[in-house]
Amino acid sequence: MIKQYLLAPGPTPVPNEVDRAMATTMIHHRTPQFSKIFSEARERLKHLFATQNDVLILASSGTGAMEAAVSNLFSPGEKVLVVNGGKFGERWVKISQAYGLEAIQLKVEWGKAVRVDVVEKHLKVYPEIRGVLIQASETSTTVLHPVREIAELTRNGPLLLVDGITAVGVLPVLMEEWGIDVLVTGSQKALMLPPGLGFIALNDRAWQRTETAKLPRFYFDLRLERKNQQKNSTAFTPAVSLIFGLHAALEMLETEGLERVYARHDRLARATRAAATALGLKLLAPENPSPAATGIVLPDGIDGENLLDVLRDQMGVTFAEGQDDLKGRIIRIAHVGYMGAFDVLVAVGALEMALKKFNHPVKLGQGVAAAQEILMEAIL
Repeated sequence: MIKQYLLAPGPTPVPNEVDRAMATTMIHHRTPQFSKIFSEARERLKHLFATQNDVLILASSGTGAMEAAVSNLFSPGEKVLVVNGGKFGERWVKISQAYGLEAIQLKVEWGKAVRVDVVEKHLKVYPEIRGVLIQASETSTTVLHPVREIAELTRNGPLLLVDGITAVGVLPVLMEEWGIDVLVTGSQKALMLPPGLGFIALNDRAWQRTETAKLPRFYFDLRLERKNQQKNSTAFTPAVSLIFGLHAALEMLETEGLERVYARHDRLARATRAAATALGLKLLAPENPSPAATGIVLPDGIDGENLLDVLRDQMGVTFAEGQDDLKGRIIRIAHVGYMGAFDVLVAVGALEMALKKFNHPVKLGQGVAAAQEILMEAIL
């Protein structure tokens, strides 16, 4: 038997409490019993998003919430500025283009964060831009973008649409305080659920735009969804079992306390980075690392796919590979959601053993010791 450890940045591990909640006997979604669970989950989501506006729950992936943001806020031919610094920046581009928008791409080297002054320059060159689309945490490159500073540039200008799929529940993303117009996330990251729910919140400025936007929408018509969800119902059939799980997951986060949740993610991230550095490995995003996952550049001569196969099939430890040009060149170790100190120690210990198997000079325990020094912060 090989015990399995899931350390990829989504889907992430699901706690037993959430599994049990999702196993609740099915109920009809047009009942007071469902409305009560739905209402309580919606209120807790507002706290997580740091907003008094509605956070809509969609039966979709996080990408569905991204598409809903685009289709509800723009009209054909309008220009949007897309920060494209990874696979999910590319997704904003593809969604925008699919809906007939002119996507002006601000391309950023993979592993780097966008510079605020460069965003400001683009907004001056293209004053007709109607929206800025960005990731808070670019999962493919493990980079954290300066969303708060960019929000200062857009507060009285184009709408700011933020993909917070590996940021919400990982670090503070203060929607109202920062001036984020639209914030989306998904269920399978920090919310500790299986894939299948998307979440989206709009501020008043964005809701006003939904009334004049001309792009087609049906399933993702947020006006219709908002009308129903304000009555603690949904426009279409919801993912009932996932919403039971959501209710339980949000209770867990509330019990831990968001400040402690954020501190835990930060500590696990720092421990993972310290371990990689102690092993002489290069970080993909050393300057602006995300607390959700750590990208590690592999030594010459070690193929990432082969390394990941050994980790998964012989040790039971699943990391994520690189995407596109980074495929085979990096690995991504997640520390998001239902993760703790000993998940990191398993990850680092397994990585050391796998590197040794591939004849990379590594001193077993060196990375683990570096991680332990940081993880001790929660114990001392």
